[in-house]
Amino acid sequence: MAVSVYRKKTRLSKKTQANELGFFYSFLARILLKLPAAVFLLFFIYIWSSSTTVISGSVVHLCVSSRKLSNLYCLSAGTQPSLQIPVSLVNHSSPTVNAGAKEVADFDVKSLVPTLSNSSSFRNEEGGNGEENSYSDDKSSDFGVNDSSDKGDAKMIEDAFREVEQLLQVHRSWISDSNNSTCEGRGIYVYDLPTKFNKDLLAQCGDMIPWEDFCRFLSNDALGEPIQKLGRGWHHTHQYSLEPIFHARVLKHPCRVYDQNAAKLFYVPYYGGLDILRWHFKNASDDIKDSLALDLVRWLESQGPWYRNLGKDHVFVLGKISWDFRRNDKSSWGTRLLEFDEMQNPVKLLIERHPWHPNDIGIPHPTFFHPQTDDDIVTWQLKVIKSKRRNLVSFAGAARPGSSDSIRTVLIEQCLSTSNNCEFLNCTSGQCDQPESIVELFLESEFCLQPPGDSPTRKSVFDSLVSGCIPVLFDPFTAYYQYPWHFPASHDKYSVFIDKEEVTKKSVDVVERLMKIPDRERENMRRYIVYELLPELVYGDLNSKFDKFQDAFSISMNNLLERVSRLNDV
Repeated sequence: MAVSVYRKKTRLSKKTQANELGFFYSFLARILLKLPAAVFLLFFIYIWSSSTTVISGSVVHLCVSSRKLSNLYCLSAGTQPSLQIPVSLVNHSSPTVNAGAKEVADFDVKSLVPTLSNSSSFRNEEGGNGEENSYSDDKSSDFGVNDSSDKGDAKMIEDAFREVEQLLQVHRSWISDSNNSTCEGRGIYVYDLPTKFNKDLLAQCGDMIPWEDFCRFLSNDALGEPIQKLGRGWHHTHQYSLEPIFHARVLKHPCRVYDQNAAKLFYVPYYGGLDILRWHFKNASDDIKDSLALDLVRWLESQGPWYRNLGKDHVFVLGKISWDFRRNDKSSWGTRLLEFDEMQNPVKLLIERHPWHPNDIGIPHPTFFHPQTDDDIVTWQLKVIKSKRRNLVSFAGAARPGSSDSIRTVLIEQCLSTSNNCEFLNCTSGQCDQPESIVELFLESEFCLQPPGDSPTRKSVFDSLVSGCIPVLFDPFTAYYQYPWHFPASHDKYSVFIDKEEVTKKSVDVVERLMKIPDRERENMRRYIVYELLPELVYGDLNSKFDKFQDAFSISMNNLLERVSRLNDV
């Protein structure tokens, strides 16, 4: 007979139950205590992966983006927590980069210039051909040449130079025959951009250049503080002030219209150079640097006139060199504004143009002289012509010991070794920060040496011309391939060319070469510079009115209107 045995489960004591419950609650508490830390860690990782850190002066900004936010939202800490960063990175999109533009940008000037000596356009003053000339500067690594194999064959180089010369001929074909006094069919429309594209950038002037007060250069409608010693019309103008100077003049142009349908030319007052400058000395990402340019393109695409001629009747004035707006993968410098597909058709007026881009046109750097009337120009012309030139040669600049290709050290050595014939103003001493020192030196000199610096062009070229000092150029891209509207094709009328390679090899003494130029030839060049070129190289002040002359602004606007009128006639 089966016996069923039932055993009653032993009941735990209350003490044992209490111990087990205590262990359970303790374990649960530990889990719960660690959970917030884990959640916070995951949240922090997510935020960090979708954020951008921006350092602006004494301020650190942690900027967060998400699919639901159309703008970057920044948490700021520091002495300026209200600083606004006007960026829009919707879905982290960006305009299409023009492949052709990048290909041209990567085709380094350095690989093209060696054939210059084969061109009859650049024979030295003694009638012989110069040595090979090679272009190189502190930014050459940005242009895409890293070894000699990139220099290509002579035929490709020859074709490239021919293309540059053809582009310059096209640009010169747009030169207006006269100073058009009528505005019929020549309406200029100025876009009323959101202030983040211009005025707000000016407001950030105090945070742009770490070693100087940039704001003082933007007073007096961006002309800078008056220079009483030099007289009426002279101001301490910064080399990067072109954008607001040009904008102020366009606003008062007699052909300005307020009806888009009555306009032939559309001016976009975007201060792209200042946009670059505000981020250049800060730890900002490429997305941040490009963000305002992206916003601008999107804004223009919402405007009807943009599509009328696919942007061909639009013009931008940019106060920095073209390369600063063509950032490539090898450099963090500048933005990619001019590489966007949308920016290929408009005309861009720049202080240094891209030699192989058809819609880049160089216009003069702003000088210190801003006349208001014809009399202001005539008065200065007479002073320049009568000035006693006690120096045969002068050079205002500094050596570039970190640049192996710079010719400045050789030029300085040659200048200092020549007694009483060459005056050297060393810019490392700070004297070049005083416009009076520069102008006085150039007024007292027959020739002014103008070697390339960080890029081929130099503001000093225009300062020397305004002072009647004949510029001595060593690189054709410093002026000859830059300013077709303001310089004649006959370069020997206003300058002397000495091949840079000759200086590098020390096969020429520059001072001795210049001494051989006859006095009559020097005088003819100076008279051409003073009476023909000078008025066209300066920007009048905001209230300027000229009857006899055209200044740099008037020439630029008349030629732009000539170009756009031909577009409409096609």
